[in-house]
Amino acid sequence: MLARTIASLIIGFIRLLTGAQAFWRGNRPNAAQRIFYANHNSHGDFVLLWAALPPWLRRYARPVAGADYWSRGALRRYLAGRVFRAVLIDRERKPDSPDPIGLMVEALQAGDSLILFPEGTRNTTDAVLLPFKSGLFHLAQAYPKAELVPVWIHNLGRVMPKGEILPIPLLCTVTFGPTLAQVAGEDKSAFLQRARDALLALRPDDADATAQTASAASASPLAPEQSAAAESPTEPSR
Repeated sequence: MLARTIASLIIGFIRLLTGAQAFWRGNRPNAAQRIFYANHNSHGDFVLLWAALPPWLRRYARPVAGADYWSRGALRRYLAGRVFRAVLIDRERKPDSPDPIGLMVEALQAGDSLILFPEGTRNTTDAVLLPFKSGLFHLAQAYPKAELVPVWIHNLGRVMPKGEILPIPLLCTVTFGPTLAQVAGEDKSAFLQRARDALLALRPDDADATAQTASAASASPLAPEQSAAAESPTEPSR
């Protein structure tokens, strides 16, 4: 009960701070098991993406996050374990570290969906998107039943810039793209390039960004959740 209350407070806060408007392009929220992969500029990225999902889908969506950050301190451990149900992985592999792909596959085998960031770390450079690590490829190979859905998060890096203590209120958008088709026999390099291109295709240009943020400003922060919930009034079977 406490975890659910905290989750509601976090969702309300991030929507108040960012507008948290979701756009679905060539896709819809549904009961399919999915791997949502997104660009990464802020520690708040997975919270914003998670909050943008309808509640019946959010319940089964688990973020993949760095154990080095989310295991530090009792509050972070509680949020990661009880509120977000995060899959925590060691980004710096040690001899006794669990296999991160194995941990993610376990979560998928349990019926959950995943939220992950294939750049592997926050992008604090001037580059639009960092090169993808190989984890997304290996996960797709290990669990091909899950749909791969690219998600572009716009503006959150400016809301929560690295090194700042207080967030800056700005409108943010979360754009979900078409499912990335699996191609039999595709090698790692080709797969990662195609996955990266699919994500970059969702990035708004200046005109699109202005239109999207204007749309987000005029919409209720609850609109995406209400419309998504209406599309699927029953919970997915797991």
